[in-house]
Amino acid sequence: MEDQKKTLGIFGLGAFGQLMARHLAPHFNLKACDPSPDVVSFAKENNIELASLPEVAACEIVVMGTPIPYMEETICAIALHLKKGALVLDVGSVKVKPALWMKLNLPDYVDVVATHPLFGPQSADVDIKGQNIAICPVRGDRTDCVVAFLRDVLELNILMTTPEEHDYEVAQIQGLTHMIGRILTEMEPLPHTMTTKSFDVLMEAVDIVRGNSMELFLSIERENPFSADVHKKFFKKVEDLRQFLRSHDAWDAND
Repeated sequence: MEDQKKTLGIFGLGAFGQLMARHLAPHFNLKACDPSPDVVSFAKENNIELASLPEVAACEIVVMGTPIPYMEETICAIALHLKKGALVLDVGSVKVKPALWMKLNLPDYVDVVATHPLFGPQSADVDIKGQNIAICPVRGDRTDCVVAFLRDVLELNILMTTPEEHDYEVAQIQGLTHMIGRILTEMEPLPHTMTTKSFDVLMEAVDIVRGNSMELFLSIERENPFSADVHKKFFKKVEDLRQFLRSHDAWDAND
């Protein structure tokens, strides 16, 4: 039975890449490409073959788990090594740019599906069942196969969308959450004794995003084409509220 498993190659074994690998390992023979020496022990423990870029790109299924700033370069690098009929996916936190990069730079003989698992190690470390994943068809006719596996085997909740619709919503949902969470972590230590339910819920959200890397934060806030408008609106509302409080003597006008 082991030999009948398809080979799946992962580019990037960072925090999410490792979470993904643990859940895919029972269903595929895994190969991975990641230059970091920190992933060697994880790969050994999870029976993942660390291999070269050409070897991983030659797998039947290829998943781009590289950070957004390096994804276009990696996509271009693997293009010549992909097998005819391969399936290529990404798991980036934004979708407009990766979908376009894959569409423009990957050969026509591979199918392409852009995805965004709307969870991570902090929110779904042990169990991913019931978590949301966005699916954006890009090229080919195997989106239904991808959906069936994610829905029926991994038991994820499928959200079909387009890259543009995805990024528009995520700029507000993830963009605001991560921005507010980072601001609050910079204000720590915060009190934890006389708390309210609303404060506790807010801090739960902060704890979920606390462990995310600065690289992920910048990808969410800077690589999404809709983020700039969200930032502009958010900080204007913050300033409007600040002026409102000043006008009601909430603090000294010279503060």
